[in-house]
Amino acid sequence: MNNKFDALKDDDSGDHDQDQGSPKDNEKEIIEEDDKDQITIKKKMVIPGAGEHPLQYNYTFWYSRRTPGRPASTQSYEQNIKQIGSFASVEQFWRFYSHMIRPGDLTGHSDFHLFKEGIKPMWEDDANKMGGKWIIRLRKGLASRCWENLILAMLGEQFMVGEEICGAVVSVRFQTCLLSMLHQEDIISIWNKTASDQATTARIRDTLRRVLNLPPNTIMEYKTHTDSIKYVCLVLGFFSLNLSFINMHVDKHLITGEVAWD
Repeated sequence: MNNKFDALKDDDSGDHDQDQGSPKDNEKEIIEEDDKDQITIKKKMVIPGAGEHPLQYNYTFWYSRRTPGRPASTQSYEQNIKQIGSFASVEQFWRFYSHMIRPGDLTGHSDFHLFKEGIKPMWEDDANKMGGKWIIRLRKGLASRCWENLILAMLGEQFMVGEEICGAVVSVRFQTCLLSMLHQEDIISIWNKTASDQATTARIRDTLRRVLNLPPNTIMEYKTHTDSIKYVCLVLGFFSLNLSFINMHVDKHLITGEVAWD
């Protein structure tokens, strides 16, 4: 079976919404030994329940919300992102997803992230740092449907690129400027490990077009995480420079009593 979600496509009973045990029932304790320090590390790993349809990889849902117009440093971004939970089977996925708000109903600047377990949805993560992402900008009203189609294709291994896929993100954006409100859009993206592998990135692009049923003229942008980091550093540097300039003038006016800018 190419897509494990085919197992549930005719199931309209809603059984996946029911509680089938606590999360701890689907966890097992893994003991790992560090060869260097001989330290025993214990951690919890999610496993499929009895009779469930296992996924090829375990995945984790994340959520983040940020203030628009304010560039986020790596530290502040990591503090802001919250882990919702992990799952290892089709049934466990539906238990999370059926109770989550749809992207189109989110307010403010909010993101949903779905990444393989153990990979943080950050450019700097070891699994992501040499990779990039395909970006599609969606007009308002399409985010929920496109997000569902994307993550079902990802969990069902429809991209056929081995272990290259890291995760996917949907970003809901609301503009406060009247002119910008006329062109409001949401963003959907899929992340992969190796930006330099053009054959793989091309295959991901083509599969993305198919699973989202995108029109031929849809603009798709591929951006490496290295470029994204450089851009954020540039923006943060610009804001820092301007803030220093403003503080310098404010301090001068407080000392001299001047009320007008030089």
